[in-house]
Amino acid sequence: MESSDEPSSLPPQQQSSSLLHDVLGSATAGIISRIMTHPLDTVKARLQAPSSSFATYRGPIDALIQTYRNEGIRSLYGGFGAVIVGGTPGTVLYLTGYAFFRDTFSSLASNSNGNNGGSTFNSSNKPTLTQGQEFAVHFSSGILAEAVTCIIYVPVDVVKERMQVQSKSRESLISNKDSLRKPQSYHYNGSWDALQQIIRTEGMKGIYRGYWATLASFGPFSALYFVFYERCKVWSKEMLQDNKTDNSDAQRMDDGDLPLHYLVACSTGAGALASWLTSPLDMAKLRLQVQRGQTAAASNTGQNTIYRGMFDCLHSAFKKGELFRGAGARVLHFAPATTVTMTAYEKCRSFYADTLR
Repeated sequence: MESSDEPSSLPPQQQSSSLLHDVLGSATAGIISRIMTHPLDTVKARLQAPSSSFATYRGPIDALIQTYRNEGIRSLYGGFGAVIVGGTPGTVLYLTGYAFFRDTFSSLASNSNGNNGGSTFNSSNKPTLTQGQEFAVHFSSGILAEAVTCIIYVPVDVVKERMQVQSKSRESLISNKDSLRKPQSYHYNGSWDALQQIIRTEGMKGIYRGYWATLASFGPFSALYFVFYERCKVWSKEMLQDNKTDNSDAQRMDDGDLPLHYLVACSTGAGALASWLTSPLDMAKLRLQVQRGQTAAASNTGQNTIYRGMFDCLHSAFKKGELFRGAGARVLHFAPATTVTMTAYEKCRSFYADTLR
């Protein structure tokens, strides 16, 4: 163990260089991930929408096939423009924010462990923390990163999900005489048109509709994801150390230098588990965000689809047996999405660090 008075302080040039690597790595990872997984996100949104909104799907694969067959590839990429324009900066803020909070809290926790106020470091030059401190650091960092990012991402999410749950074929909106979507009260011709219509008809409140529900959904997801992901990376390094006679390289290994299959396993497992556990929260968030566009149609049938809040939405879904509706699609979306994002982030960040010295 080494200790010093200010071991966690990097020279300003190194700090700015590290930030640049985080920004470039997260931006690249975000774009790659969204291109590859947006159709799965659309399927998830349609499965989680109120059951009367679309023809009944037998599952994620059936929803994917039906949507493509009836509405084409453009429908699967509904809201993609908003995601790229607004979601990419959101991904950058999210990952760099998490790294900032993690490093800050790790340093503070390590200071409390060191002698005379100094931090203790392990052989990889990272603060030494107990498992309890690691959990608290990663959990709180994930929630705080999500809270900051939601300022950008909630408007993007609202536009994206309104686009995803509208059918391109107006005739297909009426699947039966009891449909709540006859006809749809708003039809958006693109992400920009959706943004303009929402602001014009609902104001800024409409754009930030579901902010707290989004934070209540993605906050726990981010917290649990990073707890699982960081712990899995520690286990991976321990496994590599056990398999080496000279384990000094594994001990000093940067996260981006972990073998690709280790990073894939860590990110996939963490993403699948965290997304399934928080699926009911995500379902409630989506229904709160899209309900405004269905209000007029619902009133035509004398039925009320307005939820008073997240708990009311969860209670309603529980009574209907829909609490984990779309959970499989959410896992199918988030597991590969987090795998691509985090693996690309770790590798791209390492690449930029090596090439932009």
